[in-house]
Amino acid sequence: MAEMDWAGGLGPQYDYMLTEKPEDPEMRESASLWFYDDSGEIGFPRVGIEAQGAVWDTHRYDANVAFADGRVLRESRRGETRPAIGPDGKPSVLQVDNLAFRVVEPFRKWVVSYDGEATDSTTELMIREKFDTGKRARLKFEIAIEMAAPAWVQDNTPEKLATMSEQERIDAGLMGYGFRKEQLCLGEGWFELEGERRPLKGRGLRVHRQSVRPMGAFRGHCWQSAIFPDGRGFGYIAYPPLPGEDPNETYNEGYVYQDGQWYPARARKIPFLRNLKVRGDDLSLELESELGVTRIDGVSELTTIRVGNPDTMGLTLQQGGAKYTWDGQTAYGMIERSSLVENTVVAL
Repeated sequence: MAEMDWAGGLGPQYDYMLTEKPEDPEMRESASLWFYDDSGEIGFPRVGIEAQGAVWDTHRYDANVAFADGRVLRESRRGETRPAIGPDGKPSVLQVDNLAFRVVEPFRKWVVSYDGEATDSTTELMIREKFDTGKRARLKFEIAIEMAAPAWVQDNTPEKLATMSEQERIDAGLMGYGFRKEQLCLGEGWFELEGERRPLKGRGLRVHRQSVRPMGAFRGHCWQSAIFPDGRGFGYIAYPPLPGEDPNETYNEGYVYQDGQWYPARARKIPFLRNLKVRGDDLSLELESELGVTRIDGVSELTTIRVGNPDTMGLTLQQGGAKYTWDGQTAYGMIERSSLVENTVVAL
């Protein structure tokens, strides 16, 4: 596949990092990885860095690690921003403290590594809003990822915005004014907890954005994706309709990736967040494309939940893993959902 196709119509330079503080204090760059070991025993339901112009010297980072038994390790704070120029002489590094995202080959290969600590707790305590146990754990990991599909790009540049309706522009802003790219990926590496190391081999999703993202109108979302053993994959992001809004005009975009081809899709069965559960919530979905209706079964696993999360305008946020089944194949993939606190119930 041609390089420009693999990059989703962008050039390789769009996968490198910003080297200087943006003039716009609201401009942000972020990179994140969602990764799940094929055993289903451990997942990383978002490890990410958020760099924003207003606080450029102290990037924020989040690291979630979830286990099949309900244990959760989480670190979220600001740290020292490190230079973007890597050993290769290119702006290939986004790093804060000891969490680093490194471009090995744009739109093809990245490496994510961490060496630090995290709060040691459980999903149940997160749901009960008693997450901070005071217990800390030492952890390290390194995951080398190789992209398994071309980039899915949200292009919300001024030229595209000019063609949108007012509501479409608002929804585009929630995604970010600028570029956002995500790619299904496979990966291998290792994970070390309190000095005990284990290998990792699995799959997931990586995201890289450079955009301005006004969140004032954020009202919730559902975002799911996975890559299967035979190379098929899917992904979509959808927002819940506002009262009285035509669901067909609400942001709802996705894709089915099959036999090396993209098929733009729209979700027509969407499991918006309603139940706060450690595991076992129904995450089944349907995607409509020129292939017809693609039905994928899903069940929640490897869950983290933050009730009334300030980063999502006070909505409750779930970042987790799911076991998906598609035509008899299974794979672990990502799920991120948010809803108004009053729209969710504890279902332990």
